[in-house]
Amino acid sequence: MPATTDDATDAPQAYRELLEHYRRYSNLNKASGVLSWDQQVMMPEGGAPARSQQLSTLSGLQHELLTDEAVGDALEALADADLSDEQAAVVREIRREYERSDAVPQELVEEVTATASEAIEVWEGAKADSDFSQFAPTLEKLVELRREIAAHIDPDREPYAVLFEEYEPYLDLETAERVLTRLREELVPLIEDIGESDVTLPRAFDGGSYSTDAQESLSRDILDRLNYDWERGRLDTSSHPFTSGSQFDCRVTTRFLEDDPLSALTATIHEFGHAFYNLGLSQDHYGDPLGESRDLSVHESQSRLWENHVGRSQPFWELIGDDVRETFDVDADDETLYEAANVVYDDNLIRVDADELTYHMHIIVRFEIERDLVNGDLDVEDVPEVWNDKYEQYLGIRPENDAEGCLQDIHWSYGNFGYFPTYTLGSVMAAQLYAAAEDDLGDLDGDIRAGEFEALQEWLRENVHRHGARYTTDELVEVATGETYTADYFLEYVTEKYGQLYDL
Repeated sequence: MPATTDDATDAPQAYRELLEHYRRYSNLNKASGVLSWDQQVMMPEGGAPARSQQLSTLSGLQHELLTDEAVGDALEALADADLSDEQAAVVREIRREYERSDAVPQELVEEVTATASEAIEVWEGAKADSDFSQFAPTLEKLVELRREIAAHIDPDREPYAVLFEEYEPYLDLETAERVLTRLREELVPLIEDIGESDVTLPRAFDGGSYSTDAQESLSRDILDRLNYDWERGRLDTSSHPFTSGSQFDCRVTTRFLEDDPLSALTATIHEFGHAFYNLGLSQDHYGDPLGESRDLSVHESQSRLWENHVGRSQPFWELIGDDVRETFDVDADDETLYEAANVVYDDNLIRVDADELTYHMHIIVRFEIERDLVNGDLDVEDVPEVWNDKYEQYLGIRPENDAEGCLQDIHWSYGNFGYFPTYTLGSVMAAQLYAAAEDDLGDLDGDIRAGEFEALQEWLRENVHRHGARYTTDELVEVATGETYTADYFLEYVTEKYGQLYDL
């Protein structure tokens, strides 16, 4: 194994044994990730039955390794041990994972993994046919299985709160609710003001047809500009964009829509943010928590920072304007392209294609529905109607079919209930991190305009990536920015940006 900067040879024997067990567990987890990537990108259509068994077996072995009696014994022996700060953080993170996993029967873990693996293909078919009834029985089973898991971990708490901690263990559900409520209260009036504005931003790509080959070529060029490490990564297509991998091998996917090249462009930059974070994690700590990302809120802060604060910025469109015009034969100057990339849509039903403001209404819809589903306050069969009602309530539009409604996201087919709030938590964090980087580095607009991303990237490496999971989420934000986690920077940023765009 790689040597660690915090030398474990000086640690208690129990600590060294704990690391040995955890690294084996971590490697199995990463192997499962490669198989899952392959299932969505390369696997033949008929491979799902075998793949579900493979992933189920691996998840069982992971559970077995993590909950091994030796892990429990080592954690007990280390309860009062004299450890360095980094060693104490490693023990804290492994203890948290161990206690959650040890509470859940291995058979249930394997069943959830197999069901989720099979669910991906079911979801893809249901989405293609725009028929929620095809997916409903699978979704119902996944909800029931996740409720069982929550009950094993903590039967006395709200099931959804327990599951939410799988993705964000340190910013509690009350914090997520508070942020989502504040954004709903402050963004809705801003969106309404934009709707009443006399300014109409151009939709430079409307009515055109853009080949997937041309879009892929531009996506690769932009990844080059952003310093994506092709020796440790690759770009492929999938039905839903995602990122998978570690600091040694991190792959991104995107999707191409022939009538909307902005969709692939923003998705690719978003996934780059995830990959850049993974590739910036400590190689010396591969396989232990100091070489793992903090959590999904922090992960989403990285993707949303690159997608929005860089990729939707005016200097970025000044940088890539010539490439866009040449690739797509679009007659639009840099200012027009920038404005087109920041239109606030009153008619966009699709989350991954949503603008920077209404995006969070999409998240609120999903948060409210999945919370009611998991807590038993909503029946699966009622999801499409409730979904459509909430879209009408929050966004003033109503999906015409299930594909553009409740089947558009892949997350529930994984059984990932509790994931969606991290998108908004991460967006808020991204604004706070970007503001801190700007304070430290100065003219980031000038750097972006010149295609010089190294200073920002090094700042993120130094202040976020290198720490892995050493700090809790709120601690990491304070270490990086000097302030506690707050939505103030996000709201200031969007108010100023869209106030200028729409002459408010």
